[in-house]
Amino acid sequence: MAVPRAKTSKARTRRRRSVNMRLEAPQLAKCGNCGNLVLSHRVCPKCGFYRGRQVITPEVNG
Repeated sequence: MAVPRAKTSKARTRRRRSVNMRLEAPQLAKCGNCGNLVLSHRVCPKCGFYRGRQVITPEVNG
C-alpha cells in the first residue's frame, strides 16, 4: 500500500478542495417577450410572461 512521504500542508489541501467549492453565477436567459434577463424556467417579473403566455400580471411599484 502506498504511504505518503510527507504530510500534506493545509494550504495544499485547501487549494485542492477549493476548486470544487466554487460558486457559479446563475445562468440568465432573455425573456422572449420583453428582453429582460431572467432565470431559466421562471416567469419574467417585469412582464409576467412564461413560454409565450401571460401567466401573472406584474405589479406596478410607484
